[in-house]
Amino acid sequence: MTPAPHRSHTDDLLSFIAASPSPYHVVASAAQRLEKAGFRELRGTDDWTGATGGLFVSRAGALIAWYVPEGAPAHTPFRIVGTHTDSPNLRIKPAPDTGTSGWRQIGVEIYGGVPLNTWLDRDLGISGRLALRGSDGVPQSRLVQIDEPLLRVPQLAIHLDRSVNEGVALDRQRHIAPIWALGDPREGELLRRVAAVAGEDPADVLGWDLMLHDIQPPGYLGVDREFVVASRLDNQVSVHAGVTALVDAATAATQPAFIPVLAAFDHEEVGSGSETGAQSPLLERILSRSVTARGGSDEDWSRALAGAFCVSADMAHAVHPNYSERHDPDHRPLPNGGPTIKVNVNQRYATDSTGIAVFSAAAERAGAPWQPFVSNNAMPCGTSIGPLTAARLGVTTVDVGVPGLSMHSARELCGVRDPGYLAAILTTIMVGD
Repeated sequence: MTPAPHRSHTDDLLSFIAASPSPYHVVASAAQRLEKAGFRELRGTDDWTGATGGLFVSRAGALIAWYVPEGAPAHTPFRIVGTHTDSPNLRIKPAPDTGTSGWRQIGVEIYGGVPLNTWLDRDLGISGRLALRGSDGVPQSRLVQIDEPLLRVPQLAIHLDRSVNEGVALDRQRHIAPIWALGDPREGELLRRVAAVAGEDPADVLGWDLMLHDIQPPGYLGVDREFVVASRLDNQVSVHAGVTALVDAATAATQPAFIPVLAAFDHEEVGSGSETGAQSPLLERILSRSVTARGGSDEDWSRALAGAFCVSADMAHAVHPNYSERHDPDHRPLPNGGPTIKVNVNQRYATDSTGIAVFSAAAERAGAPWQPFVSNNAMPCGTSIGPLTAARLGVTTVDVGVPGLSMHSARELCGVRDPGYLAAILTTIMVGD
């Protein structure tokens, strides 16, 4: 693969990230790209009978998309790419307006495994969705994205905390309320500001899911611009690669031999236990219904799963040059060396030898490198949606990911080539050539 396609892919990735500061925006960005490629959205209340071609279902911060080639039998096996749309961040409380000592502040909750020091002294905007009063009694949803420097979590000056460089942890309960103005708290002020940006009457806002995001745009880093730096690389790199692969599979000259599927779940960073998380029956129900809609029986559904394969794509750890002792001495992935295949015998990852064989063979056909990843035995590793999907559907699953640094930070880093490598491998797996 030549450098130009990689740069083109990452240029597009940066645009995707900039437009997607919340899980709800990730779904909207993915849906927009799918619709441009000819996919159409199905509602749960629609009649799906005979539906073929590119299809997708969106629900809040989750999206399930698939492509049914014309004439594909109901028992055609699935090729699933599983990802997640959420990233660790600071989320705004239901009663947000607070303050002390002459400062107006916003109350936030910590979402996921946030390295809090990375959120200090950054210019922060607000994004998410508003739930609006509907004319028929059903709430309507409206996305909102404020890319303005509205808020900041100021660090205490070193003169007032000489121990700051000794690794003293930030008090999680008292010192994370961002400032945004001087004066006493004004009840309803945040809602009025956000509703105004969305062009809505605050009285029509019945609820919200709002969060903070770093407004610094994504970009490139390094002498030869060989690194990508951005917020939310974990896991928008994988979502973007999955969307790219699904569109490429649907528009390939050779029709896929399988039913390619993209499953982008929400709430992975907090355990996936929600209606839109990987522990829910969302994917299972949608795929089962797609089989039934094409005239399939229970037997067809069982056959489709028996031949299915899933790639769980989530960010991985590159070896950190300043903390190399924290990594396994024989497994040290580097940026631009290709995506990693993640292995953990305690099933924090679902990879086995069959999964390795399928992914590595696809990488060879795609002309893309890959790297093995295993955590240091003394360092418990994270997990992904892979084991959840494998257990729920009973399908062979491999966990993979682009290696990066500063995972879960307000700003992360990966190699410029690896997102394109991942997309190329996923396309090969989906098409099945």
